[in-house]
Amino acid sequence: MDLFEYQARDLFAKHGVPVLDGEVIETPEAARAVAERLGGRAVVKAQVKTGGRGKAGGVKLAADPEDAVAKAGQILGMDIKGHTVHKVMLAATADIAEEYYVSFLLDRSNRTFLAMASVEGGMEIEEVAVNNPSALAKIPVDANEGCTAEKAAEIVAAAKFPVDVADQIAEVLQQLWKVFVAEDALLVEVNPLIKSGDGRIIALDGKVSLDANADFRQPGHEALEDKAAANPLEAAAKAKGLNYVKLDGEVGIIGNGAGLVMSTLDVVAYAGEAHGGVKPANFLDIGGGASAEVMANGLEIILGDPDVRSVFVNVFGGITACDAVANGIVQALELLRSKGEDVTKPLVVRLDGNNAELGRQILTDANHPLVQQVDTMDGAADKAAELAAAK
Repeated sequence: MDLFEYQARDLFAKHGVPVLDGEVIETPEAARAVAERLGGRAVVKAQVKTGGRGKAGGVKLAADPEDAVAKAGQILGMDIKGHTVHKVMLAATADIAEEYYVSFLLDRSNRTFLAMASVEGGMEIEEVAVNNPSALAKIPVDANEGCTAEKAAEIVAAAKFPVDVADQIAEVLQQLWKVFVAEDALLVEVNPLIKSGDGRIIALDGKVSLDANADFRQPGHEALEDKAAANPLEAAAKAKGLNYVKLDGEVGIIGNGAGLVMSTLDVVAYAGEAHGGVKPANFLDIGGGASAEVMANGLEIILGDPDVRSVFVNVFGGITACDAVANGIVQALELLRSKGEDVTKPLVVRLDGNNAELGRQILTDANHPLVQQVDTMDGAADKAAELAAAK
């Protein structure tokens, strides 16, 4: 889960990272009181989960409270790279002497954590990496040791931070590491980390991505979710405990096991090339030990997607027995009918493995006019794509 800048700023402050005072508002008029509290002058910053806000006009300096109202009015409602601005943050101004960059992130390729730092802050770090790679220090951080004082000093030295701010930056690095660990983050980034005119080091802008897999031990993170922007199908699936991701396609996918589902996406995409470019509409893994209820819940979510024209249920029975899957399909169709929701989208089902014969018999006995059984994965994918293309 990616956070808004103001949310990242709040987490920074919670763990001792030096930040500037600020407040989030949703209406232009609210900017007046906030600007007055901040001393008159304020920076008005669009709160969207994308970069390039400044270039798009989403960051403006307000000279006084009235100007803050005007600037907030200009930014609210703005479209920045497809993101509509619903909130702005008014922050205290800073006398910027120098701009730096620091971050901690999960380095999946090397199975470790990584610190990145540069004296060339204030610009997109991708540009620094391409145009001047030697200016970006990359230091592995051992998960068992973390960012100790010694590791922080190593990062500072590798990035060649000025001597007069080295100790302050080392301290900020250790505080950012606390944010990274305590909040179960995948990324903690400050750009820019500034040296103010009076020599203080301050996190002026921040980006934080949280690991959704750690939600069970981070109950406070639920309040950070941007529910208004969430895909309603993904939100409904999450409420049912389903591992679902909406995609841009027409064939709904249900499978048991992430590997099988990923393979199914590939097979459907390949089959779809012969049927007008039909693509998978979603990723949905019902898990290795899914019950009939879980199967029913998943099918209800997918059939509720207006983009879906056909559904491919691909199950290899192991812990999940195929008869449970078949019962789930039958129950889901009965549930939707009882709610008055007409099911008009065809289902292609491929069952193999544990209790496959029993599962097939259950579907045969149910004799639902929209359910077709195909023995092979490739054949079922082709049939699902064909049916989607024909709708």
